[in-house]
This record gives sequence, structure tokens and C-alpha cells, in this order.
Amino acid sequence: MQDRQAEVITTELALEWAMLPVPAQPACWAKRLMVVRLFARYHHASDPRTEVPPAGVVPYHPRRAKPYLYTAEEIEHLLSAAAALPPAGGLRGCTYACLLGLLAVTGLRIGEALALVDTDVDLTAAMLTIRAGKFGKSRLVPLHASTVQALSAYARRREACVGAAASPHFFVSERGTPLNAATVRRTFRSLCRQLGLQATAGSDEPRLHHFRHRFATEALLQWSRSGEEVERQLPVLSTFLGHTCIADTYWYLSACPALMAQAVARLEQHWETGA
Repeated sequence: MQDRQAEVITTELALEWAMLPVPAQPACWAKRLMVVRLFARYHHASDPRTEVPPAGVVPYHPRRAKPYLYTAEEIEHLLSAAAALPPAGGLRGCTYACLLGLLAVTGLRIGEALALVDTDVDLTAAMLTIRAGKFGKSRLVPLHASTVQALSAYARRREACVGAAASPHFFVSERGTPLNAATVRRTFRSLCRQLGLQATAGSDEPRLHHFRHRFATEALLQWSRSGEEVERQLPVLSTFLGHTCIADTYWYLSACPALMAQAVARLEQHWETGA
């Protein structure tokens, strides 16, 4: 504004300033314009002449990185490698194998799994209670019988190693303290390197959160293969995963090549039969 000897903020000036780094990506322009928009909104209270740049002047929709979709064999290898973590026969390996297995079969966020306390894990009712998950949402997550069996075995092993009252948290370290999220991620990266798991063409590096992506896409694939109307089931999956917006669940429809191939096959069948 000083360079242009302007007395008031205008949309034209804001747009010119936001796009000053010409070689920059549109994401950078959009962020700079957002800063002006927020300030202009505040400044308008003291100077009604202030123009507030409208949203969408520099449209930008960030592209999500393609998740690494683990195969069933890779998950088996990860669980085996986790169970073999030193010290041999200690609680650490059992803890990591059970934790990774739970992420794979429930689609929980890692923070939700680590926050579980004993009272949240009802093995009699085969139900997890996720309290104050992302965006403060709570939900119930039903468990398969095989998962209940695995969690029960871990609970017995944990009690034998560290005692029943070591910590209220379900997953604990060998000292009986709650697991640290950074340590868990670091250990997981080490397991991935050990097994040679790495980013493929167009996909992100293997991450703990990608168990959640795999769970969602596998659920959609199974519904599609069984002839279910996938779109009718999306609200169910959205609730199960604890999404605040069903649009986040719709994204999984395009995130899995196998699911897209299944959709194309069903479309071709529809055209051939005219049904």
C-alpha cells in the first residue's frame, strides 16, 4: 500500500501483493491472500472503506498424497517383525504387534489407539469406546471375535509383565508407562526399513495412518464385490471411522485403483445387460 500510495485496502491491491512471488505455486498465492483477507476483515471495523477480498479469487484445492496401501502379506510381515522386537520374549514386541494389528483391522487413528484405557476396551461386549477423538467426536467401534482374542491375550501378557495397576492405558511400554507417539512412529519406520517397504510410484512413504486408508478401501472393495450399493454404505463407513464430513469418506472411492477397476467392471456390466 505504501508503494502504491494507497490509503485503503482493495481487492486489486491484495491480489497483486499475494501473487508477487511469480514463480511460486498457487498454494502460496492462496495462503498470502488468506492472510490479507483475515486482516482486511478485522480492519473493516475501523475503516468501512476496506475491501475484503472474497474467497475463491485464487482457487486452490490441495492434492492429497496417495496413501501407501499395504497388502495382506506386508501386514503379516510387519506384525511378525514387530513381535520379534528386542528384547526377545519381552512385552515390547507383543505390544507393537497387537497395536499394529488393531490399527489394521479397525482403521483407528494412532492417537485414538494410544489413548485407549482399560475401561475403553470392553472385551466382553467386543467394543471399543473412542473418547474425544479428532474434532472432539466420540464413537463406539465393534470388534471381530479374532480381535477380541488378540487383545485378551495381550492384556494377560501385559499384566504378567508389568502388573495390573501399572497404568490405566491399554497399550504400555515395558516400564508400564503409556506409549509415546513419536517413539511408536520411529519404531514403525524402522520396521518398514527392515522389511524394505518404501514409497512406490505416486504414493507416499508407508505411515501408520495408512492402515486407516487400507481399512477403508478394503471395506469399500468388499461391499462392491458383494454387489452392495457402495454409496449407500458410505455413511456407515464415515461413522465407523469418525469422519466429521462424509466428503472425507468419498475420497476413498478414488484412492484405490482396485476399487476404481471394480467400479469400471460394474459399469461395463450395466451397459452390456442394460440393467
